Amino acid sequence: MANRPKMSREERAKQFMPFAALKSYPEALRRREKIVVERTELSEEYRETLDEKLRQIKKNDMITVTYFCKGEYVEQTGMVSRIDATARVIRIVNTKIGFDDIYDINGCI
Repeated sequence: MANRPKMSREERAKQFMPFAALKSYPEALRRREKIVVERTELSEEYRETLDEKLRQIKKNDMITVTYFCKGEYVEQTGMVSRIDATARVIRIVNTKIGFDDIYDINGCI
């Protein structure tokens, strides 16, 4: 029987590392599980209520905004870093949200 050279610890450890044959498979499953919803059409009265809430918000307020993004409703909580009424955009931390995408606003307003 011939003597083989001794394997280093690193080489030996590689044999027992987990192996993902389908690297993108878990991500594809998560995308498949996502339930896409239609954008809710808001009534005129509710739009006026949202507009009033938007007018009351000031920079550095802590708020929670529910908004429509890529086929789902998402909640973002944080400090308002910018409000641009002409571009109709509010920025919460680093997330830019269009006024037309907003479904609800809650917080310190």
